[in-house]
This record gives sequence, C-alpha cells and structure tokens, in this order.
Amino acid sequence: MLIRNAQLYIGNHFENGSVRLRDGRIAEVGKELRAEAGEQETDLGGDFLLPGFVDVHIHAFGGRDTMEGEGAVRAMSRELRKLGVAAFCPTTMSAGPEDTKKAVAGIRAVMEKPEKDGAQVLGAHMEAPFLQESKAGAQRKEFFCDPSYEKLEEMTGGDPGMVKLITMAPEKNGSEAFIRRAAAAGIHVSIGHTAATAEETHRAADWGADHVTHTFNAQTPLTHRAPGVPGAALTDDRLYCEMICDGVHLHRDTVRLLAKCKGPERAVAITDAMEAAGLPDGEYALGGQKVFVKGGAARLADGTLAGSVLTMPQALENLIHRFGIRPEDACAMCTRTPADSVGEKLAGRITAGAPAVLTRWSPDWHMAGVIAGDAE
Repeated sequence: MLIRNAQLYIGNHFENGSVRLRDGRIAEVGKELRAEAGEQETDLGGDFLLPGFVDVHIHAFGGRDTMEGEGAVRAMSRELRKLGVAAFCPTTMSAGPEDTKKAVAGIRAVMEKPEKDGAQVLGAHMEAPFLQESKAGAQRKEFFCDPSYEKLEEMTGGDPGMVKLITMAPEKNGSEAFIRRAAAAGIHVSIGHTAATAEETHRAADWGADHVTHTFNAQTPLTHRAPGVPGAALTDDRLYCEMICDGVHLHRDTVRLLAKCKGPERAVAITDAMEAAGLPDGEYALGGQKVFVKGGAARLADGTLAGSVLTMPQALENLIHRFGIRPEDACAMCTRTPADSVGEKLAGRITAGAPAVLTRWSPDWHMAGVIAGDAE
C-alpha cells in the first residue's frame, strides 16, 4: 500500500511525503515514492498523517480488562488498533498473587504470539503492588507490600524482563535496592501512588527511576514550601511525566503547566483507561470494585476517580483543542514520547520497520481515519 501527498509527522515537524506499507510494517518513507505494479495507492490530499499512538498506561478497553488474562489482552490489542493505537502496555491492578500471575501470563502470551492485525504489546505495566496505602486511589490496598525484586520474579513467573514499566512508591522499605536492580535489568520504574516528598522523588531518580505515573493524581500535592512529587517531577529532567488529558483528572492550567515544564520530549499522554472506555455510561468494574461511569468520569461508589474512559485519539484532540497545546508537541506526547519513555524505538514513529498503523487528521485537527497495513 502506498500513501501519497501526506503531511507526515517526522521528528517534531510536518513534511510532505509518501509512505509504503508492507507486511504489517512501514517499508519505506520518501518524497517521491511511486506505486509498484498492482499496489493500492491512496492520495491524502495534504492531510496530516501521524504515527500510531502508543499508550503505556491502559488497564482495559471495550469491556475487557488486562486482569482477565490472555483473551482480554488479545481483544484489547485488536480493538485498540482500530483506534489507531500501534502499541501499548497492558496495565495491571493490585490483586492477589494468583490473579496477578494470570494477568502477567496473559500479557506474556500475546507478546510471544502477537495478535494478527492487533496493536503491539510492548510489555507489562505493573501498577501494583508496591504502592503506598495512603495514596491507594482506586487500587485495593489490602494487596500492597514493600518492594522486592524476588516478589517481582515470583509474580512474573521468573520472567521480570517482560515488564516494561512498574509503578511504585519510592518511600517504602526496600525501594533503593529494588529500583537499582530493576533499572539495571532494563525495567522502567515509575513513581506513583506515593506519599513521597520532593526530596524522596529526586532520590528515586538518583537510584534509576525515570517515570512518574499519572502526575498530580494519587501523590503528594505541589505546594509552595513542599513541592511534593509533582514539583520534583516537573523540574527533574530525568523524569518522564504521564498525564491523563480527559479534562477530569487535571485542570486545563495543570496540563499546560506540565507541558511547559516537561516539553514534548518528556510529557507522556496516557489514557489510564478502564473497561468502560469505548462504551456508554453505566456500571462497570475495576480491580473487582464497582465503578460508575457518568459524563466521561469513572468513579468508585465513594466518588474516588477510578481510571478514565479516555481514548488516545480523544487525548490528542483534547491537547490541541481543549488545552491549547501546539499540534506538533501534542503529536509527540501521544506517539514518540510515550514510546521513548519505555525504551521503544520503532512504534510511535513514521520510519522503516515501525508498525503499519497510522492516523489521518484533517487540516483543522480532527481525526479522519486509521490507515493500517495488513500483517503477513
């Protein structure tokens, strides 16, 4: 398949060009590519063409949850690709040992045998169990424990390398040893669900942490004498900062503050989606708890926010239209930067070898469709 006359998002700017898709991957990118014999050809008429989205924090979608295991992860992979998601990290919740092992085994199964015509599974994001009880949010704190690499090995069936990202509270006992070992093993450590001070946050980065989970949410607040996790995160250039851009979790000025402080190279748009994403308002579940979805917000019975119903296309539209972020920067925050934050160098880019999942956008920045090449 040849896509011509598109404004390609390459680097952090747009340039007119063409893209060839073959066998589920981008085969070629250039200015003057010509159609081969029998090749399907599409002229975009100058519309914007973006890399597929990368979502490094997503629990569920369309009624299926990562914690259900392999079948659910495969369903998420198929459905997310239809939205233009090229790659994602299925994200776990706090749960008992057997339920956690089941979820991790399901993620591993899809990594080892990818879903045909599905979004690529980059690895697990384990958002538990090394979290702080006072900042549990919608996580079940009865399953929380102190960090231990041996516990991680047990939860992953002896294969911690399939974990791309793990969220933890760095003030808990054993954190330094855990972070140092995890980082040395190539696991990205994210600071989240934490009562850490600004000083403890910087110290965690000294040990090897490089990521902050849904910045401002479920962590110490930013105040003028105690800047907490957000203050440290916004000023420490070593840290990528996740943000849920649904207009519920963060005020407009908070999104703009994060974007200005971190820039397109370190601000990471995520969905933190639960199973109601892609479905109508109603009663759903997250981590075994009832969740009530109304007006774009997902909450527990006590009013606690419980993930979101956001999708990545909506996150990009919100960044541009709702929060006033420059389109070039917003595109990075939804594609290349999330990939960078977990060490992924192909997904999230228009480059040879990247997944053949692209999104088309009109000149006024509304999504016009998904273009995806079939896998072998």
